[in-house]
Amino acid sequence: MIEVCVVGEINLDLILYGLPENPLPDHEHLASNMAFTVGGSSGIFAHNLRVLGTELGFICKIGNDPLGKMAADRLSTAGVDISRVKQGTASTSTGLTVVLPHAQHRFMFNYPGTTFELQYSDIDLDYLLSARHFHLSSFYLHRALRPQIVNLFRQAKHAGLTTSLDTNEDPENQWAPDLLEVLQYVDIFLPNDREGKKIAGTDDSSQALNFLAQHAKIVVIKRGSAAAICRTGNEQWSATPPSVQMVDDIGAGDSFDAGFIHAYLLGAKLDDCLAFANLAAAYSLTKPGGTEAFCDRNALSSFIHEQWKLTGRGPLPVKN
Repeated sequence: MIEVCVVGEINLDLILYGLPENPLPDHEHLASNMAFTVGGSSGIFAHNLRVLGTELGFICKIGNDPLGKMAADRLSTAGVDISRVKQGTASTSTGLTVVLPHAQHRFMFNYPGTTFELQYSDIDLDYLLSARHFHLSSFYLHRALRPQIVNLFRQAKHAGLTTSLDTNEDPENQWAPDLLEVLQYVDIFLPNDREGKKIAGTDDSSQALNFLAQHAKIVVIKRGSAAAICRTGNEQWSATPPSVQMVDDIGAGDSFDAGFIHAYLLGAKLDDCLAFANLAAAYSLTKPGGTEAFCDRNALSSFIHEQWKLTGRGPLPVKN
């Protein structure tokens, strides 16, 4: 039986290192290194949450192409149940993201592919509602599904599931208010600082947090190397992530989400969930892409146990 059902998108990330920030036209630029990894916010979240020890199933749509099979197989290798992954019958292929990372920022070029085509009829509701928890990522990329996302969350809550949502970026920069209707059924909302301010329509982080806390039960704001913040009602906590040697920050936010939900489902206190999420995000920084670090389970376990001791907190949130 699955504990978490993830609905979202999966693609592969092609990461090219060492390219200039201002490339010259008609000039062949040579990358110094590359990585080809599992991508998509939902895909990274699902992979890393499963590696942390949470049983989960994944629902998405892929194309009838090698990229889709490769991405799904990598989730399956991690232990994710991909039996409800749908393969499209049209000519649309699985998505691909090309990432050019630099010291202070990164350029991302995303072909959404079948992400745009996932629709309500593709989702096995009995399967989704058999889980304890429902998570959805990339709210603004689900063009066909988006009108029914509120219905999915409503049904999940009525069935007794806990829920979480990470909107990720809105490529059209519209940040439409239909999200607010969904948030009334969201237990844990996980935007980063920029996304939170965009959704709230303010440049002030405190005002954004106050606004979002009126709409979701628990709001968790990711802030990169700065202290992450968790708010529920009148209670608020913050926690600064540990410092690590960073390779790149691709997927760090999704890894943070995985860490938070993993600890939450084990019954950890919210401040411990926040601390555990920081460790998951920090560890993801140590290898290329969003999932490569999590492929070494022994190293992941050692990192988390060692870093948790340094926090001076109580027992580590792990399964008995």
